[in-house]
Amino acid sequence: MPRKRLLLGLYALLACCLAISPHKLDGSKDRPLHKAQPHTLGAEARPVYSSLTAHEWGTFTSIAGGDGQAVEWSPLTASPDLPAFVEHFPNPGFKLGLRGTVRMETPVLYFYSSKEQAISVRVAFAKGVITEWYPHASRVEPTADLHNPILQLSASGNIAWDSVTLAPDGRPDFPREDRNNHYFTARMTSSTPVRVKTPVGEQQEKFLFYRGVSAFSVPLSAMLDTQGKLRIKNHGEQDIPTTILFERRGEKVGYRIGGSLQTEAILDAPELTATIDDLGRDLEGILVAQGLYQDEARAMVETWRSSWFEEGSRLLYIVPAAFVNEVLSLSINPAPARTVRVFVGRLELVTPATAKAIQTAFVAHDPATLKTYDRFLEPILATMIKRETNPAQARRFQDYLNSVYCRMVPQNLGRN
Repeated sequence: MPRKRLLLGLYALLACCLAISPHKLDGSKDRPLHKAQPHTLGAEARPVYSSLTAHEWGTFTSIAGGDGQAVEWSPLTASPDLPAFVEHFPNPGFKLGLRGTVRMETPVLYFYSSKEQAISVRVAFAKGVITEWYPHASRVEPTADLHNPILQLSASGNIAWDSVTLAPDGRPDFPREDRNNHYFTARMTSSTPVRVKTPVGEQQEKFLFYRGVSAFSVPLSAMLDTQGKLRIKNHGEQDIPTTILFERRGEKVGYRIGGSLQTEAILDAPELTATIDDLGRDLEGILVAQGLYQDEARAMVETWRSSWFEEGSRLLYIVPAAFVNEVLSLSINPAPARTVRVFVGRLELVTPATAKAIQTAFVAHDPATLKTYDRFLEPILATMIKRETNPAQARRFQDYLNSVYCRMVPQNLGRN
């Protein structure tokens, strides 16, 4: 689809939507990988540390186009999935116009300290902006022009907490809302609680949280060949530690774990004979091998279970640590004795099975099936249009895409 036509559609959409306000997203009804219980001493070994330690995990989410590269999309058009106390830009009109190649999702920064101390934290996001955060930040930049119809992501955004108190012996009083919200799962660790003073009082949490959108190029590409095999290419200078090809069709699930990716690799389509529990255990082990504590790895998998393991096909991979530091620089003062950062990349794949499922759902007026693809519908349909050689079919796909744009307006009206 020509870029001019896409931009015209987006401008028309944005002209209809002047304000947005959050509403609650019901929790997943799927059973958890493990029984969700607060972390308690004795259940497993508590991390041992003699000085300040920092651990962080997060996700870089993208979608592959026809050439396997991450494409531009609007990642903030789905239903909000964060508690109301999480802070965000005061003018939310940027959400429908903010387009990028990467949605940085729920990085959480844990600290471990045996004594109370104050630290400062700063994060810079290459070619991106920080869109949500908690506790209250001292500064978030840029602060202007985020309501422009099409935001051009070129400079780095950043967020800073000038004074964060680590309180290992305090009595934490964390904000609470719907316990089914996956935000709260990240608290299931033995990390040291943090306190931040704000103009309206003190805020407490188990971690520092932030999210954002960026236009950087992800370190790999992936596309299906004519035999249905996935060809993966590493575009970076560092090896990619692990890749996982995942597919879910209804209740049938399959995955295939690849080894370290130096240059290129081919993964066969997985047989749909596995279980979500199997993958959850394997993924936890992979995250622990990268340096996370066991409870942190479990919290990460539980947090993203309903998203990572939803309907469709995707490539999950461990982002090289050097790449993470390059696109998301982190500064902590005083410097921790040890810092571990583990990010999972997610590259959504538009497979023939996905394209067929979406086409069938539109023809059958099946909103439940379309809902399973949710925020990815726009880029999936755009990719389907580019691949289609039949002009009549391409026009039908364009009509479907226009209907997605139209739904974005009432879906986002009323958010704050």
